[in-house]
Amino acid sequence: MRRRIFIRSAAAAVAALSVDSRSLLAGPAPVAWRRGREVEAITGDGKTVTLTDRALADLRARLRGRVLLSGDDGYDDARRILNPSFDKRPALVVQPTGVADIRAAVSFAREHGGLLLAVKCGGHSFSGASTCDRGLQIDLSRFRDVRVDPAARRAWVTGGSLLGQVDHEAMAFGLVTPLGTVSHTGVGGLVTGGGFGRLARRFGLAVDNLRSVQVVTADGELVNASPAEHEDLYWGVRGGGGNFGIVTSFEFQLHPMERQVIGGDLVYPLARAKDVLALLAAYGPEAPDELSLGFAMMKPPGSEPGAVIVEACYSGAAGGFERALAPLRTLGTPLKDEVKPIDYVALQRSGDIKDPRAMGVYLKAGFIPSLGPELRAAMVEGFRPDPRRMTAVFYQQGGGAIARVAGDATAFPARDAFANLLTNAGWPMGEDAAPHIAAVRQYWSTLEPFTHGFYINDLEPDHTAAAIQANYRQNLQRLVAVKNRYDPTNLFRLNANVKPTQLAG
Repeated sequence: MRRRIFIRSAAAAVAALSVDSRSLLAGPAPVAWRRGREVEAITGDGKTVTLTDRALADLRARLRGRVLLSGDDGYDDARRILNPSFDKRPALVVQPTGVADIRAAVSFAREHGGLLLAVKCGGHSFSGASTCDRGLQIDLSRFRDVRVDPAARRAWVTGGSLLGQVDHEAMAFGLVTPLGTVSHTGVGGLVTGGGFGRLARRFGLAVDNLRSVQVVTADGELVNASPAEHEDLYWGVRGGGGNFGIVTSFEFQLHPMERQVIGGDLVYPLARAKDVLALLAAYGPEAPDELSLGFAMMKPPGSEPGAVIVEACYSGAAGGFERALAPLRTLGTPLKDEVKPIDYVALQRSGDIKDPRAMGVYLKAGFIPSLGPELRAAMVEGFRPDPRRMTAVFYQQGGGAIARVAGDATAFPARDAFANLLTNAGWPMGEDAAPHIAAVRQYWSTLEPFTHGFYINDLEPDHTAAAIQANYRQNLQRLVAVKNRYDPTNLFRLNANVKPTQLAG
């Protein structure tokens, strides 16, 4: 089941509790930057660096975009990400308008001792890695554009774009590429981590549809990477995350698809959870590639009852949906059947989050190779909601075209996953987060033994460096070689980090 159901429902529930998120997130009073004032920053290894007025003026002179310091208009909007649990304050924010600006910002970070560097696209990072304290944040929100060539079935997407822009432009020509499930997700973070979505079982992960990239590497150079040039970098960015630089352009393969799909939710009472999971365990691997089935078991805060939800999206030939969904009909009449013909772009927007910042979120996740009876029992029996928070466990389905790609064909290794399993909690900002986080950790301790690795787009602060290294499986040493070539000083470290050889250990 997609994160969007959890976050959307939790945000609504939190809003009903009348939490004033603006006052909770106010933070310390900002200090305005003035000419003649020095700014203290830190490097990636924690050393303090003084950025002089002249250095900042020189940076501004090299950019068409903006440099923002604490107290400037737009600074707070730029620094914040969707999860308000992370309320960090960069020393400066650069908002590039083009590749030249990105190159200048990266070079500035390198020239000033290797400033701690965060890159923000859509701001969905669960680990908070798209912002930082006292470093340099590069906010790509002013670098968004999509160009489609319908004859070549290709889309060229700039690095700050959101997936809803790609859906909108491509579907205007009856074409699509598989991306995520919330339209304001940043393409850059989603794709470089792998890219699950409603169409992945049919067309593969987002990385499987990536034909070339342009990357600004740690030396500030722009590199074209494809099967024909810099193929090591092309391989690495398809699942290696932001380890090797900032992707400024993505070239995607597009596929013909009818604009109208059949999608929506089947809602069952919590008491049917074991039945629903047993059916999905048996049918999920056999379902046609055109059918995506997500699962969620969730309970909002307060007295509202919980539910089990199956989210379906069928993108195949007209008339095939009922046959594809027939096994689920054996469960009987659901509490709600919201599955219906729907415009694909509208379906992709249906989970957009208007105001998530009143809610703190904590998440744990991992890939499951199967949905066996012991795991199903642990999911149901360990699910203990609390009226003080939103509680959920859900998964994104794998298989289909995803599994027909070799584990070392791209840097994304988890081709054998039945699904990406997640559990999380949401609570009103201003409350003590500790009991909610502890509840998620306790529940996850009963589920984690059934997992094998995790999706790096779900990276959270609990993961150790050793766990991250192991997560890349057979691809780790090849990724280290790519890191050594393009980022030997680990300038790009706020990610599921692959350390270069000289810094390993």
